[in-house]
Amino acid sequence: MSDMQQFERSSDGLLVRAPAKINLSLLIAGKRPDGFHEIETVMAKVDWFDEISIQPGKAGIEFTCQGPSWAPGDRTNLVYRAAELILSACGRRDAVRLTLTKNIPAGTGLGSGSSDAAAALTGLNTYLHLGLSKSKLMELASRLGSDIAFFLNGPLAYCTGRGERICELPSGFDFAAVLILPGVNSSTREVYAHYSHDAALYHRLSTQITTYLAKNRIDLLARMCANMLECSCFRLHEELGDVKEAVQTLGKGPVCLSGSGSAMFCIPAGAESERIEAVRDLVAERTGCRCVVVRNNRW
Repeated sequence: MSDMQQFERSSDGLLVRAPAKINLSLLIAGKRPDGFHEIETVMAKVDWFDEISIQPGKAGIEFTCQGPSWAPGDRTNLVYRAAELILSACGRRDAVRLTLTKNIPAGTGLGSGSSDAAAALTGLNTYLHLGLSKSKLMELASRLGSDIAFFLNGPLAYCTGRGERICELPSGFDFAAVLILPGVNSSTREVYAHYSHDAALYHRLSTQITTYLAKNRIDLLARMCANMLECSCFRLHEELGDVKEAVQTLGKGPVCLSGSGSAMFCIPAGAESERIEAVRDLVAERTGCRCVVVRNNRW
C-alpha cells in the first residue's frame, strides 16, 4: 500500500493525486426508466495515480495535459469542466493553471477520467479555500458523471443506482493485484449498448454478494470475479477473452474485468501474493500486455 498522500503542497501550488479504481464486483440489476442501467458494484481505489498540478494562472482557467497516456487537452476534459463548474458555483473568477499528468490510460474501466474530475473539485476547493462541504462537492460531481461520487468517498465502497449512491465499506481489504492492460480502448457506451440482461444470473450473484458483504468477506467477493459486463465487452473485443484465458492458464488466481474494460486484474492468493512482481512479469511474458502491480489505496 502506497504512502503517497492525496495532496502535496509546493511553494506556489498544490499537487493532487487521482487514483485509479477496480471493480471487485459489478452487477446489472436491469434497465431504469431513464434508459440507464441500475448497477450494484463494489469498487476499490488503488495506488496508481494521475496527477493534477494547480498553480496561479494569468487569466481564467488555463489547462494542459501531459504524460504517457492520452486525454483531451481542451474544454471537453473533465478536469476543465470540473474547474469551470466549481468556480461558477462559487461565483469566483480566479485565474488558475491546471496541468494534468495522465498516467492511467482511458477506456480501461479504471475510472481515471472520473477520478481526475473528483481530484479537480477537491483540489480547487482546498487550494482556493472555497469551504465547500462534502455534500456540496457530491452535488457538483453528480452534474459531471456517475462514477465521480465514488472518488470523493472510498477507498472501498458499495455503489448503486448509476454508481452515484455510495455506501462506504468500513472493513478494510488489503490486497496486491496485477493490472493487465491490453492496449484496447473499450467504450463504456458501446459495452452497455450491447449488453443483454440475464435476470437469473443477476439474482444468483446478488444473493451471494449480499451474503459476503454482510459477513465482511470482501476477499471472497473479489474471488467471484462477478462482472456482468464481461460478455458484452468480450463480444466487442474478442482478443480480451484470449488474454483472460492465457492468464487463467497460469493458475495464479482468478482474472477479473474491471468496469466495462478493457483492463483486467488478478489478485493472487497465499504465497503468490508475496511474489507479486514475479507474477506480473510472468503475466506480461505470457500475454504481451503491459502489466502494473497495484495495491489498495488508503484514501
